[in-house]
Amino acid sequence: MSTVAHAGVVDTPHQEPQSPQTAEAGAAFSGRYVSLDAYRGLIMVLLVSVGFGFGALKDHPVFGVIASQLEHVPWQGAVLWDLVMPAFVFMVGMAMPFAFARRIERGATFNQNLLHVISRSVKLLALSHLFTIIHQGKFQFALLNVLSQLALTYFLCFLIVQLSLRWQVVTAALLLAGHWALFAVFPGPLGPFSQTGNIGQVIDQAVLGRTYPGGYVSINFISTAVSNLFGVWAGYLMMSRRPIGQKMKILAIAAITTLAAGLALTPFNPMVKRIWTASFTLYSTGWVLLMLLAFVWLIEVQGRRRFAFPLVVVGMNSIFVYVVFQLFRGSINRTVGVLTGRFEFIGTLAPVLQSCATLLVIWYFCYWLYQRKIFFKL
Repeated sequence: MSTVAHAGVVDTPHQEPQSPQTAEAGAAFSGRYVSLDAYRGLIMVLLVSVGFGFGALKDHPVFGVIASQLEHVPWQGAVLWDLVMPAFVFMVGMAMPFAFARRIERGATFNQNLLHVISRSVKLLALSHLFTIIHQGKFQFALLNVLSQLALTYFLCFLIVQLSLRWQVVTAALLLAGHWALFAVFPGPLGPFSQTGNIGQVIDQAVLGRTYPGGYVSINFISTAVSNLFGVWAGYLMMSRRPIGQKMKILAIAAITTLAAGLALTPFNPMVKRIWTASFTLYSTGWVLLMLLAFVWLIEVQGRRRFAFPLVVVGMNSIFVYVVFQLFRGSINRTVGVLTGRFEFIGTLAPVLQSCATLLVIWYFCYWLYQRKIFFKL
């Protein structure tokens, strides 16, 4: 990992494929969208919050409603917590055109960018497995967590965006159709989209010699790449010469269209985040686009930048936040618990305050780095 001083749009660990549209878009865009940094910050806050402690209150008659939105659904359907990883993947894609435009400006060739993309994908895969070794005490190859999936989708998107926009869309549709067909053509004993015995688990058993708990499968990267690609397209849109009002209109239309398409597919292709079905890909993208639209309106149009600052601090150091979450959150939580008595004197909401206090410590680390213009990247 290295640190960089702030200049333009901050590099995150997953940016910058190449595209025919990038040169024009890069020339059209100057400045910085604070809303995109704040949006990235919101996703990272959600990611490291561990449900803000509401998991301990899932049986509470009032707070249980909130808790149900901060825990993955068992299989079919989607709640707020199921949208965090799609938003993270989308966020990665959205950063790609900005970062790639900078590399082109600095004179990077296609071959240099290809080598860079391969190198970054390998680093993401290595970091993913480092976390696994630390948590489990042994090496076990897997393509399950977000960094492993991004290592593959990042490379796939780099290849896809070499095509014209029309063929990018066609490729995205083929990826979703191909993923759907895999499950439909090779149904398990309980059906194509059942939690056990589906084709994804069959492949994992054959290749890895095991399946993942919870029904997750390695081949999720096929459809996850489309979530990534939607982010790339949003990035191109935000870099374009269009007025901000027109950009917001396009985002709104895309959000409604993908939401409707996801719901329309559900009777034929169940909405399952754990195997990232086509219906889930489109439905989750719709909500993610609506979140992005809200941030653009609030910050770029209404000018509420003070509201955005706490999130920007986190969004500017997303790789640092993720590493702290993976390696040190437990230690931070225990230390905070010693100092606060885990807020047991508060009563029912003690777990929520404890989780928020831990999050506040992580935020302060980001703020300390932000003040010194230290930003980590791979």
